[in-house]
Amino acid sequence: MSGQQPATISAVIITKNEELNIRECLASLTWVDEIVVVDSGSADRTVEICREFTDRVYIHDWLGFGPQKNRALGYATGDWVFSIDADERVSPELRAEILAVSRSDGPGAYEIPRLSWYCGRFIHHSGWRPDQVLRLFRRGQGRFSEDLVHERVLVEGRVGRLRNDLIHYSFRDLEQVLNVVNRYSTLGAEQKFAAGQRAGLAKSIFHGLAEFFSTYLFKGGFLDGRQGLMLAISNGEGTYYKYLKLMQLGEAAAMQPGGKR
Repeated sequence: MSGQQPATISAVIITKNEELNIRECLASLTWVDEIVVVDSGSADRTVEICREFTDRVYIHDWLGFGPQKNRALGYATGDWVFSIDADERVSPELRAEILAVSRSDGPGAYEIPRLSWYCGRFIHHSGWRPDQVLRLFRRGQGRFSEDLVHERVLVEGRVGRLRNDLIHYSFRDLEQVLNVVNRYSTLGAEQKFAAGQRAGLAKSIFHGLAEFFSTYLFKGGFLDGRQGLMLAISNGEGTYYKYLKLMQLGEAAAMQPGGKR
């Protein structure tokens, strides 16, 4: 696109209590034209750190992952939007690739391969690789689904793929694993309940065991050493607790006036 101004890129991030992660994330984004942060009430230094890198920091109540990311998207002004999480990092190689495609006449959206860390090692199996995440798209051609958890980008038009990894420090220790299992199982249960799904104890046990065996055996978790086994167990636990919480939501609803037992 010779003779034209280079396309501008907005990085969008949602945060809450991310002071251990956010500085490294933002430091890997100094090449973008704009950084937009939507925080949902951090009680640590997250907002303070973000304001060292950008004045586009907004505070909103929490609505769920999809709605919150759409809020951040609404503040973006660049030609392109790059969605990144606080525990992710952009390598120099990925930066160069993003800049190159943003200046080309290629697709209007791109998936990026993600390499994730789990309690001491990068995971290459267990259903985590290949992990193609759609994070880069032309503004106006994409938005986030309204899912409370496991949201995705919905785009119009052709989607390309980049080659260089987005580095994801997803779980540094077991304390973080347990916190995420609890949080995501709650959000997943609420989402299923809102969609009319219900569960019992037997269903909870079945889905938990199925997730464990799927991760460890069918998705090759055994090839990731002890972390593969740990990951399979935490996946199974998260699924088990999600359905247990769904069961409890159904029981609580049945106890309300007019509810069905």
